[in-house]
Amino acid sequence: MIIGLTLPAFTLLHVVLSLIGIGAGIIVCIALCVSRGLPGWTALFLLTTVATSVTGFMFPSTNFGPPQIVGVISLLALAIAISARYLYHLRGPWRWIYVVTAVLSLYLNVFVGVVQAFDKLPSLHVLAPTGTETPFKIAQLFVLTIFFALGVIAVRRYHTPEAAHAAAH
Repeated sequence: MIIGLTLPAFTLLHVVLSLIGIGAGIIVCIALCVSRGLPGWTALFLLTTVATSVTGFMFPSTNFGPPQIVGVISLLALAIAISARYLYHLRGPWRWIYVVTAVLSLYLNVFVGVVQAFDKLPSLHVLAPTGTETPFKIAQLFVLTIFFALGVIAVRRYHTPEAAHAAAH
């Protein structure tokens, strides 16, 4: 039992949180690329992505390995993104810091999703049973390339309403 749930029920909760975080994160990322803030979607993305990382640490484990390292990096990025957004209100360099850490957090959630897909889905698992084969590497490189491009576009295009107003005058 984990937080009062059976392991399968807890796993389902973790997966649902992750999928909501990814879905909301994609909406937020696209909005950043067109200089829209979407505060409700942003809060949902950040909350569910934090919950995904936190619940990931609750699974039984006998060692501290790659999943936990990704979780720590994700939580650090999320702490910075949340601070940039809600504590520093995207002022000055906090705008691009927020964009980079939010996109990084989304990327890490998708990265883990790809790992899980290759591990759990038979049609993908047969292509990369150990997660070191070329199809797995190509999929992860594709995901990394997409998120790097989205991050660059978002950093260049996302401006807070105050900054956009100041630039217009």
